[in-house]
Amino acid sequence: MASDGDISLEQIKNEIVDLENIPVEEVFKLLKCTREGLTTAEGETRLSIFGHNKLEEKKDNKVLKFLGFMWNPLSWVMEAAAIMAIVLANGGGKPPDWPDFVGIVTLLLINSTISFIEENSAGNAAAALMAGLAPKTKVLRDGKWSEQEASILVPGDIISVKLGDIIPADARLLEGDPLKIDQAALTGESLPVTKNPGDSVFSGSTCKQGELDAIVIATGIHSFFGKAAHLVDNTNNVGHFQQVLTSIGNFCIFSIGIGMVIEIIVMYPIQHRNYRDGIDNLLVLLIGGIPIAMPTVLSVTMAIGSHRLSEQGAITKRMTAIEEMAGMDILCSDKTGTLTLNKLTVDKNLVEVFINDMDVDTLVLLAARASRVENQDAIDACIVGMLSDPKQAREGITELHFLPFNPVDKRTAITYTDSKGEWYRCSKGAPEEIIDLCGLTGGMRKKALSIIDGYANRGLRSLGVARQTIPEKTKESPGGPWEFVGLLPLFDPPRHDSAETIKRALELGISVKMITGDQLAIGKETGRRLGMGTDMYPSSALLGQCGDEDIAAIPIDELIEKADGFAGVFPEHKYEIVRRLQERKHICGMTGDGVNDAPALKKADIGIAVADSTDAARGASDIVLTEPGLSVIVSAVLTSRSIFQRMKNYTIYAVSITIRIVLGFMLVALIWKFDFSPFMVLVIAILNDGTIMTISKDRVRPSPKPDTWKLDEIFATGVVLGTYMAIVTVFFFWLVHDTEFFTRTFGVKPINDNEDALTTALYLQVSTVSQALIFVTRSRSWSFIELPGPLLLIAFILAQLVATLLAVYANWGFARIQGIGWEWAGAIWVFSIITYIPLDVLKFFIRYALTGDAWGDVVQSKQITVHFKASRHHLKPGPMMSLLQLSDLAQQKQPKKRADIERFSPRSTARDLN
Repeated sequence: MASDGDISLEQIKNEIVDLENIPVEEVFKLLKCTREGLTTAEGETRLSIFGHNKLEEKKDNKVLKFLGFMWNPLSWVMEAAAIMAIVLANGGGKPPDWPDFVGIVTLLLINSTISFIEENSAGNAAAALMAGLAPKTKVLRDGKWSEQEASILVPGDIISVKLGDIIPADARLLEGDPLKIDQAALTGESLPVTKNPGDSVFSGSTCKQGELDAIVIATGIHSFFGKAAHLVDNTNNVGHFQQVLTSIGNFCIFSIGIGMVIEIIVMYPIQHRNYRDGIDNLLVLLIGGIPIAMPTVLSVTMAIGSHRLSEQGAITKRMTAIEEMAGMDILCSDKTGTLTLNKLTVDKNLVEVFINDMDVDTLVLLAARASRVENQDAIDACIVGMLSDPKQAREGITELHFLPFNPVDKRTAITYTDSKGEWYRCSKGAPEEIIDLCGLTGGMRKKALSIIDGYANRGLRSLGVARQTIPEKTKESPGGPWEFVGLLPLFDPPRHDSAETIKRALELGISVKMITGDQLAIGKETGRRLGMGTDMYPSSALLGQCGDEDIAAIPIDELIEKADGFAGVFPEHKYEIVRRLQERKHICGMTGDGVNDAPALKKADIGIAVADSTDAARGASDIVLTEPGLSVIVSAVLTSRSIFQRMKNYTIYAVSITIRIVLGFMLVALIWKFDFSPFMVLVIAILNDGTIMTISKDRVRPSPKPDTWKLDEIFATGVVLGTYMAIVTVFFFWLVHDTEFFTRTFGVKPINDNEDALTTALYLQVSTVSQALIFVTRSRSWSFIELPGPLLLIAFILAQLVATLLAVYANWGFARIQGIGWEWAGAIWVFSIITYIPLDVLKFFIRYALTGDAWGDVVQSKQITVHFKASRHHLKPGPMMSLLQLSDLAQQKQPKKRADIERFSPRSTARDLN
């Protein structure tokens, strides 16, 4: 084997030496560094060798990403139309159709550019927010301690590890007192482990007690953390969104194909139409029928929605997770830190005092005196935090000696003198140890054990408190008899808004299941306090190993579906819960914070990394929360449903327009042998797309229940509405071409012998109703009752103004249109308004046929009210609010700040009480 001096840093990177298991001094030699740390120059050199200390995410090529927006079935059809305009249309004694070619290419570029800009902007915003969550660390560089981003760490750096720190890289501890390290996020170990000088600590674990320096031995993907996270790449899901987009696109393409085949068969073999005129009619169906803006509208809608969610504290890493969140019907939530505060507290109402002349406040004060006031663990912080002022813990006394917690005594103790010079000692710790310390017997012992059992049955941990006098007035003296003072129940309390948020989630059709690693009794007590039910089971039930015969008799899938939660859960259990729920056709959300949660987060339809989660959990998730608590998730669901509703409204609109264009223009072309201008269809498409783009910011009512893509509803509604509008267009053309209805009714001049004027009139009628259709598809009730967003309304008015001005004044020979004047424009507008009204009625009939809802409910589309008081996000509506009002409130821009919450895991305190 090569000597230490012969081993290069490159070889260290390739892990030819096990730096975890050799003496620390050998580590310094191999890494060619000292206890004085590295210089900045050395750090930069090593950074080029080892890379940044983070999990790298793949970045898309921007050019390929832009071109990708023009590489989909819908774009292919439009590109085929562009080729037709200059290749196949080059015949019949006419030149290539360059205006249509330029118009089609322009439309493609505009749609792709908008999609690229909006999606890129949303991605950059999310990346900026994620960068703000980058962990910091104290590192010794150039002989000075400074706080730096953890990503700059390299093997050989000296870092400081203290209470509350997340270990930024794999490291070996240097000289000092032992640390308590919580490795639950990495290994699933529920209790903190003791790490002595020379031991290894791993990236992603948390320091729960003590302070030591350490030498970094592995970073980034080479760390224990990075290797585990790398395995997550093996799990992948395909979102529903792309499948739906493909289905709708294929339906539209198929409809256009049928129309074109019919036109070709009738126009050439039967009607013997001119070659070039036939090509123009085919272009009309291709250009007008393809919803080319669909990918753009939907991606822009999700990009804007993603930005709104980030303002509410939910960063979307995968934008298609928005539509999946809208359909989420089960949320598997971890308990600690999400449903609860992740901060132990004492339930004063349940405190038991065993001394007649003592009150609860005095008992708490004695327990606080037996606690550290600095470098506290979770229990010490809890007890001292019960005082009105933490300084009271040492007020009026002089600390002489403090006995820290140790696994043998399982208690802490303080020796002190009061203002009168009297010596006392008080202790707190595991209740059985305190009972034995005091020598309780008979009825008193039985009473104390009964109270402890009562606490345990309710999921509360117990803390015993005792005191004694020290007549000898020496620290070494055993003192007088110990007096049992009382028992304190410890509990991780629910967040103030959790119960109301769970109630709101149930009203929105979302079942919340608690998935916790804590004991079953603790899970049930939390569920009882939150009102989410106590039908919870141990994790053994997931494996069919539960000792309860009644539970074992229930099929596991059914048990998971009906349970309120599971306790004693490990990461593999989370994955199994998600998998089985998905097999039963549920859209499942899962929260998590550790690297061992990553596979379940990746598997879930919506993986949610909670606030302060590890980088691995964030990397595997679809949504990253920047604020703690469940309320941010439910608020995000409301926003997601609003976003989804906009997308659903547009898809119905797109299908309707395809049917209307294909059927309407095909019938006009075949019945009257009328050749409509492809360029004017292109104008209709451009104006329609310009208007419909604003739907991404429309004001909509979110669904009161989980909403998913129902293709039968989309296609049925689109076909019926589109067919009706096509029939209206054919009827309109018949009135103008074959009758004198408009001349008699409105006093306008006949235009039936002027093909250019007929084209203009038909253009205005089609353009008017096509754009107005969005008001029908966007509303659940009467379209004139549910007012649209101001941007959509303004865009519609502007588009109609342009369309009307073109119809009135334009005389474009290349487009074969001629201005028809204001009289005809007014008459067409009246006709359009009258024929628009039945669209709402048709919408109601379709919904009634598909859902079977009572007609009154369909027409009124009654609003589901939500009882909602307040949330962490400053949403304070009145006692009764409609979903529309609540959604608007949820989407208001709120000033966000990163939650500065001291996180203590209840698991980290279990060792104090064992």
